[in-house]
Amino acid sequence: MPPPWILTSPASRGIGLYLTRHLLRTTPLPIIATARTDLAGTRARILDGLDVDPQRLEVLQLDVSDERTVSLAAEHCRARFQDTYLHLAFCIPGILYPEKAPSQIDYDKALQTFQINTLGPLLLAKHFLPFLPRKATALAPASAGLPAAATFALMSARVGSIADNAAGGWYSYRASKAGVNQLVRSFDIYVRQSAGDKALCVGLHPGTVRTGLSREFWKSTPSEKLFEPEWAAGKLVDVVRGVGTHGRGRCWDWKGEEIPP
Repeated sequence: MPPPWILTSPASRGIGLYLTRHLLRTTPLPIIATARTDLAGTRARILDGLDVDPQRLEVLQLDVSDERTVSLAAEHCRARFQDTYLHLAFCIPGILYPEKAPSQIDYDKALQTFQINTLGPLLLAKHFLPFLPRKATALAPASAGLPAAATFALMSARVGSIADNAAGGWYSYRASKAGVNQLVRSFDIYVRQSAGDKALCVGLHPGTVRTGLSREFWKSTPSEKLFEPEWAAGKLVDVVRGVGTHGRGRCWDWKGEEIPP
């Protein structure tokens, strides 16, 4: 059997870019990364300064707000990886419009927030969950830097927790991430039915990371709580490797601690 493969979507910048770089350095598997535009530029940024086989990386065009592009990317992967399976996926599209009061809610921005943050992972799961192993699939030998079970990871956030919400605000973002937590649970139930303990779904919270999404809050975030994306990427991979099947269907922060729904 050919080796299994990895998906990072999107990977053009921020955490997705550094996740892809980290996985190229620490695992032996081929990686499919995605970007909406500038595929060549994305590939160059990912490979910049890395001592790895560049043939392991392929960058595909994918925009989670356009299902046609998601479908075409999946069709390409189906043709390329006919005799193997998806072992690790990071599905992490995200945008943030931080409303401080209900009067600041803008319909179009709220709609886009749900389209990217919630429907984005929904469509990625629709088209890429079928690549996970099934109960009858013979798994490849364990590889360094990877979780034992195939893992489909969605990007959640602590503010998506209803139980943990003591501050309010950020209405559309909170609600969109609460939806992601429901998707994590629901997709994991589906995956458990089809794959048993050979595959699972989890949600991840990276903390406040120095990316474009959090730029407005860099100055107000204590330096010890503002993480560099390269460091955050490594922590997220560590969490995915560590939670195992006992942590399936739940959301975990960068420290490996569970965030309640």
